[in-house]
Amino acid sequence: MKVLVTGASGMLGGEVAKRLRDAGHEVSAFQRRPAGIDGVKDVCGSLTEAADVRRAVDGHDAVVHLAAKVSISGPEEEYRAVNIDGTRNVVNALRAQGGGKLVNTSSPSVAHFGEAIVGLDATAPEPTRARGPYARTKAAAELVAMEADGSDGILVTTLRPHIVWGPGDTQLVERIVERGRKGTMPLLDRGMALIDTTYIDNAAEAFVAALNRIEHVHGESFVITNGEPRTVRDFVVGLCDAAGVSRPRITVPGPAARIAGRVIEKVWELRPGYDEPPMTEFLAEQLSTAHWFDQRRTCERLQWKPRVSMDEGFANLKVYYDKQRD
Repeated sequence: MKVLVTGASGMLGGEVAKRLRDAGHEVSAFQRRPAGIDGVKDVCGSLTEAADVRRAVDGHDAVVHLAAKVSISGPEEEYRAVNIDGTRNVVNALRAQGGGKLVNTSSPSVAHFGEAIVGLDATAPEPTRARGPYARTKAAAELVAMEADGSDGILVTTLRPHIVWGPGDTQLVERIVERGRKGTMPLLDRGMALIDTTYIDNAAEAFVAALNRIEHVHGESFVITNGEPRTVRDFVVGLCDAAGVSRPRITVPGPAARIAGRVIEKVWELRPGYDEPPMTEFLAEQLSTAHWFDQRRTCERLQWKPRVSMDEGFANLKVYYDKQRD
């Protein structure tokens, strides 16, 4: 099968592209800069340019769409352009060539409305209730993708991987590790919120499974996790211990962090820093609210299950950081 992976320069996209390549598919990667993956053809362009996307999609049997604007701050129009309009460009490109398979990437945050999620399956995305520009636009993008299922020769399924992490992760792991080095990593409400996360190998294998099973699962959305809820504290401590940096010592009440995050967001809009703000209201909610999911339907329908446990993942991460220090 000829498969196009969007966003293959990222950790998850790159791992998905490699696994599809190793499974014998002819894989191309579409993003702004070359992904540089052996055996994977690079097609460079912008997700926001319809002509670029149509050129990249043309001739492919399937698209695994992972490219997105992922952040906790910034103008909402930037998120809309990449996440909503970009997804619409992918759908339209498939429609223009007469159809194809689409494994779309979303986020559990599309159905997180500031309250605890305890053992739920994938519930409907609601753009008007989702928290923050990333979640709102990913919710709308999921609706765009899923509305195309079953029309014009297009089959669509959506995966919502939750907090993907692993060796080489610069989005989450390295940020936590760096704050651990500086002693500035806070825990909200002592880090007692119970959350699900997903080790990179398990997430990538879920995407391959979804593509293999799309004739049977199209029209459905699935949350992807390790199925091992841990407290925020246990997860953060596991990352810090693997990297050999200090465990968090600062604890902040969740409600106070939410208020502070709201204020910091406003300040960042006026005087943006070179990096993301240290706290936002959305991030405070994520760090102080339980969110873990029932994986039974996901495992059954995709005929997939997590292969690497959390503890094995931490051990792999320790090997990675030990090598970095050598």
